[in-house]
Amino acid sequence: MADRPGDQWDRRVANGLAFLRRRLAGDYEVDEFGFDPELTDAVFHPLLRLLYREWFRTEVSGVEHVPVEGPALVVGNHSGTVALDALILSAALHDRHPAHRYLRLLGADLVFRMPVVSEIARKTGGTVACNPDAERLLGGGDLVGVFPEGFKGIGKLYADRYKLQRFGRGGFVSAALRTGTPIVPVAIVGGEEIYPMLADIKPLARLLKLPYFPVTPTFPWLGPLGMVPLPSKWLIEFCPPIPTAHLTDSADDPLVVFNLADQVRETIQQTLHTLLERRPDPFGP
Repeated sequence: MADRPGDQWDRRVANGLAFLRRRLAGDYEVDEFGFDPELTDAVFHPLLRLLYREWFRTEVSGVEHVPVEGPALVVGNHSGTVALDALILSAALHDRHPAHRYLRLLGADLVFRMPVVSEIARKTGGTVACNPDAERLLGGGDLVGVFPEGFKGIGKLYADRYKLQRFGRGGFVSAALRTGTPIVPVAIVGGEEIYPMLADIKPLARLLKLPYFPVTPTFPWLGPLGMVPLPSKWLIEFCPPIPTAHLTDSADDPLVVFNLADQVRETIQQTLHTLLERRPDPFGP
C-alpha cells in the first residue's frame, strides 16, 4: 500500500526522537580521533548538502578516480577566505561516491584551538594536519583530505584567485610515501568568489592573533550579513590517482618528495585552468 500523506512525516518524527534518545543516552560511537559518523550524517551533511546543491549548484566529476575501498590521499587547492571548500568537498564526495566514503580532513592547529569549531571539526572526522595522524588514518584504510596551501591559499587576495600558492615542504607526500598510498589531486573552482578578499588588515590580524583579517565587498561593512557566501557556481574534478607504492623507500628523500609534490601541484593547476574555461561566468547557472 502507498504511504498516506502523514506517514512520511510520522517516520521522520519517530526517527528524530530515536536519534535524540540515543544522543542523550550516549548510545553512539566515536573513533579514536573523535569522529562521529551518526552526527555527521544526521546534522552536518544535510546542512552542507543544501549549500553545495542549491546555493553553489555544484557539479562533481571524476569520482571514479577515488578508490572504492582502501586508503587514498585527496589533495586539493584551498581558497575562499573561509575554508568552506574543505567541508563542501567532504560532503559532495560522500554523496557522489558509490561507497559513500567519508573524507577525513586534516586541519591547521588554529582550527583545533578554537572553541566549538574544534569540537565540530573532530565530530566530522577532522584532525590536526601532522604526519603521525595522517599516517594512522591512511594505515587504517581511510580517505584523507589535505590542502597543502594552508592559510596562504584561503587568505590570498581576489586578484590572485586560482593561482596556487606554495605547497610547503611536501609533508603530505611523505605521509603517502610511507604508507604506499595513492594521491588523488582534486581541483575546486568556485571557492574564490564566495568571499572575494580585496584587502588584508594585517595590524588587526596580529591584534586578534589571526593569520589575516579580510576585507570583502560585504565584510565588515554589513556585519554578520557579510558572512553570507556569494552564490558562485562550483565545479569539482577529481584527477587520476598518482601511485606511490613503488616509492615507499624514498619517503625521506627530499628530491623525490619535492618532485612528487610539484607533480600534484601542476596537475591541480592545469585542471583549474580547464575548469575555468568550462565556467566563464562565476555566477552563471
